[in-house]
Amino acid sequence: MTQSATDCQNEKDIWRDLKKFLLINLAIALILQVIFCPICFFSWEDLIGLLPDFIFSFCVSMALSYGGSRVEEFWDSRVSWVHEPVKRLFATVSTYMVYAFVASFIIVFLYAWIEWKFPEDQIPWQGILKFTFTPMTIALVFMAIFTSRSWLMEWRKSAIEAEQLRSEKLASQYQSLKDQLNPHFLFNSLNALSNLVYEDADRSAAFIQKLSKIYRYVLDVQQEELVGLDRELEFAQNYLELQKIRFEENLNFKVEVPDCKGCYLPPLSLQLLLENAIKHNIASQENALFISILQKGEELWVSNTFQPKTSQNEPSTGVGLENIRSRYRILSDRIPEIFQTEHEFLVKLPLLKVNS
Repeated sequence: MTQSATDCQNEKDIWRDLKKFLLINLAIALILQVIFCPICFFSWEDLIGLLPDFIFSFCVSMALSYGGSRVEEFWDSRVSWVHEPVKRLFATVSTYMVYAFVASFIIVFLYAWIEWKFPEDQIPWQGILKFTFTPMTIALVFMAIFTSRSWLMEWRKSAIEAEQLRSEKLASQYQSLKDQLNPHFLFNSLNALSNLVYEDADRSAAFIQKLSKIYRYVLDVQQEELVGLDRELEFAQNYLELQKIRFEENLNFKVEVPDCKGCYLPPLSLQLLLENAIKHNIASQENALFISILQKGEELWVSNTFQPKTSQNEPSTGVGLENIRSRYRILSDRIPEIFQTEHEFLVKLPLLKVNS
């Protein structure tokens, strides 16, 4: 936008605001006349006689409303309603009431000088001062309106900023947690492949083909906060079949989820649980590892036979259950529950809903 166009737009904004200011104060002056003299509106003569009082009310209304907005504008950049509410209230009230008294006194003096036509050496100061209390009463109403509006606007601004900061922080935390998953998943998959490639070339080739399809899913969901349960289950099925290539009959699994429509999980939650189950438990001919994924109401139960390895050859990266807990804390007030018995390790994942 050019400078001339900007100036033209600013000029339009000024005229629009001025028109709005005048119309509002005309309405206030009219309301005041209806309150103080409702019968004056029933005859043309009374209506004509009401004109000086109407002009007086209009001038008072403009002076008080303009001053109120300037007082609020002055203190907004200096004292915060949020951090120093008592100081701000005292500053606003004292400043505005002093201004209102001075402005009202000047307007009353000019009105009395025109209407009362008193000599210059006989100015009725007491009468003018007494008359000033009427617009001061109006000033109290204006002060209450401006003060309430200013407080609400700053509170709203503060609340919006706090929510924006909270959302940005949570988004950053969540992205950081998700960024852990790709290298973690790839490291463990390649580690498993390195062991398998020396044992069976055909199985390692099938493993690689399956791994490429699974890793595509990992890339597809890395920017999503939630994924549908059906997609996560399809991934889990592929992942378990991948591990079945590696372990053959040493690993068995069961997936029973009758109704996954409308249910969501943080992406790769199942992969982390399944990976931990395989990584930390024995899977042999004597002690086959069994993994189960079942739906129980609004929870997904992921369990495995608890037969921990006596020695851990694979180093722990610290990613797993805590990653899942952290992501649930960000997304929901429902947290996964973990149970361990002598023969079973169970994690109950809450199934989340998305508000449409």
